Amino acid sequence: MVFFFSDHYHVMGDNDPRNGPTDAMTTLAGIARDTVKLRLGTLVCSATFRQPARLSVIAAEIDQMSSGRLELGVGAGWFDREHEALGISFPSLKERFDRMEDQLSILELFRITPAESTFDYQGKTVALKNCPALPKAAQESGIPIIVGGGGPKRTPNLAARFANEFNLPFSSPTDFELQANRVRQACESISREADSMVFSVAQVLCIGTTEKELERRSAKIGRDLSELRENGVAGTLDEARERIKSFQQLGVSRMYFQVLDEDDLDHVSLLSELLDEFTEVEENA
Repeated sequence: MVFFFSDHYHVMGDNDPRNGPTDAMTTLAGIARDTVKLRLGTLVCSATFRQPARLSVIAAEIDQMSSGRLELGVGAGWFDREHEALGISFPSLKERFDRMEDQLSILELFRITPAESTFDYQGKTVALKNCPALPKAAQESGIPIIVGGGGPKRTPNLAARFANEFNLPFSSPTDFELQANRVRQACESISREADSMVFSVAQVLCIGTTEKELERRSAKIGRDLSELRENGVAGTLDEARERIKSFQQLGVSRMYFQVLDEDDLDHVSLLSELLDEFTEVEENA
């Protein structure tokens, strides 16, 4: 079982930002100290929120706190309103991807540079001089890196170069197949075996036993049921099973379920019933 946290300071859409999430890395550090087996991660850290070397240090410390249970999703950032509200620079899409590339490169340098050594780095958006490759993650092979998104060019290329896992959030099986093929082609272009990549999806969950129950749940989270059936795991248990199987047939070996109404314990019970049939499907509640 895994618990993954989105890295946002405001809720999406037009909802009241006062009810939004907290800092992802701070929250995961707390959970790391209070749990033993639960794997922890981000989907995904915005490269605009933290300087690359600083995120590398924070991630390694959380991995130590958790005795090696952290996985780190990294993205370019997209939600302009929360940047404006907090006074965080929100540059062009190109520069945000440049920052993401620098972040991934520096995470890799922290991983491969010996503990007793330092390194220099000259990137597109940041330069490091005599940077100690400390602290080290608890995981000997390093913190698993997740890259995700639907961009047609830089996203697949960055995933092929740096990621242990590629994730496509909130999309249909058709869209996943298209993007996964781009990632596989990017892997082939650098002589990387595509099978070395874990392919995953994140899906909003909205399941129920009757249509009335489904409509109530979708309304509670402010989402259109027909849209969730297209780009999420929504419907009866039979419909949900078929959606999961359709992703598995396309090479998905890990699924993250976003449960937006945490107070709906009956919904969580239905999820548990659904997951009993899929031993390789992991829960993101």
